[in-house]
Amino acid sequence: MTEAAAPDLSAYPCAVAPIPPEEGGGFVASFPDLPGCHGVGETPEEAVADGRLALFACIDALKAADRTPPAPGSAKA
Repeated sequence: MTEAAAPDLSAYPCAVAPIPPEEGGGFVASFPDLPGCHGVGETPEEAVADGRLALFACIDALKAADRTPPAPGSAKA
């Protein structure tokens, strides 16, 4: 059995938004194709880097459960 090629993580759209100061501040990076997959950081760059780690873990968990990860850009607007 051959394994499907790993999706290109950089192809997944990423949205970065500030976290309000009253909620701790910083930034959150989210991936519309994988609801609930987020990363946080003090800067947008840190949030994206943390988000990429979360994205990898989410895709890895889907594969471990024999589920096909969504294609990059497949989220409905």
